[in-house]
Amino acid sequence: MNDDRLTLTLVGGPTVLLEVGGLRLLTDPTFDPPGSYEVRGVLLTKQTGPALAAEALGAVDAVLLSHDQHFDNLDHAGRTFLPRVGRVLTTTAGAARLGAQAEGLAPWQSAGLPMAGGRTLRVTATPARHGPVGIEPLSGDVIGFVLTIGDGPAIYVSGDTVWYEGVAEVARRFNVKAAILFTGSAQPRGSFHMTMDSNDAIEAAHAFPDAVVFAVHNEGWAHFTQSQEDLAQAFAVVGLGARLRFLERGVPVSLMVE
Repeated sequence: MNDDRLTLTLVGGPTVLLEVGGLRLLTDPTFDPPGSYEVRGVLLTKQTGPALAAEALGAVDAVLLSHDQHFDNLDHAGRTFLPRVGRVLTTTAGAARLGAQAEGLAPWQSAGLPMAGGRTLRVTATPARHGPVGIEPLSGDVIGFVLTIGDGPAIYVSGDTVWYEGVAEVARRFNVKAAILFTGSAQPRGSFHMTMDSNDAIEAAHAFPDAVVFAVHNEGWAHFTQSQEDLAQAFAVVGLGARLRFLERGVPVSLMVE
C-alpha cells in the first residue's frame, strides 16, 4: 500500500469506515436502530444500533457494498445514505437494482478511485459465496473487495462469504497485509453457516500468512452463532491469537500496511 496508513472505524455489524491514501470508504452501510426484518420467510433481528450516525461520518468517497439484498448489509437508513456518496461499488445485479450512482463489478473486475498526487486506489471485486454450495439461488450474488495502490500490498474485505476456493484464489493473486473478515457464523436459515465460522476464519488466516486479521460482522444481530470470544479462543488454540484483532465500535484504529 506504498506506506499508506490504514484507519478503521467500526460503525457496527458489517459497516466499517476505511481511511487510506486520503480516501474515505464505507463498507455495507447499516444505520437503522434495533428492529426486525422479514425477507422470504427469514426473520433478521438487529439488536444494537450504530455507534455513529450517518450524519456523523462526514464525507465518504465511495461505498463498498458486498450485496444489497439483505438488511444486515444494507438497511433502510443505509439505502437513504447511498445518494450522499459519489460512487457505490457493488455486484452487477445489485447495481441494476439500485441504479443511479451504483457501479456493478463482477469478480476480478476493477474500478479506480483517484487519489491526491495523481495516484489511484484500485478496487477489485473478489468472489464470495454466501453459504454452502447450492445456496446461491437463495442468497443471491455477493462480492468482496481488494484495495491496492500500484504494486503495493493489499487490503482485503471479504464481504459475506464462507471459506471456499474463491477466497483461496484471492490469496494467490494478492499480497494481503490486512484482511477484514465478515465472521459470526450467521445461521438465519438453519444449521448451516452463511458467513465465516471460526474454522473458515482460521483457513483464511493461514491463506493470508502476513495479514493482520480484523474480524467484523459478528455482533449486533441475533442470527450470529459465534461470538468474538468464540473466535478469539479458536485462534488462540491454533497459535494465531496474536494476529487477530477486534474493533471497538466507534473507536478508530490505525496501522501501517506495508
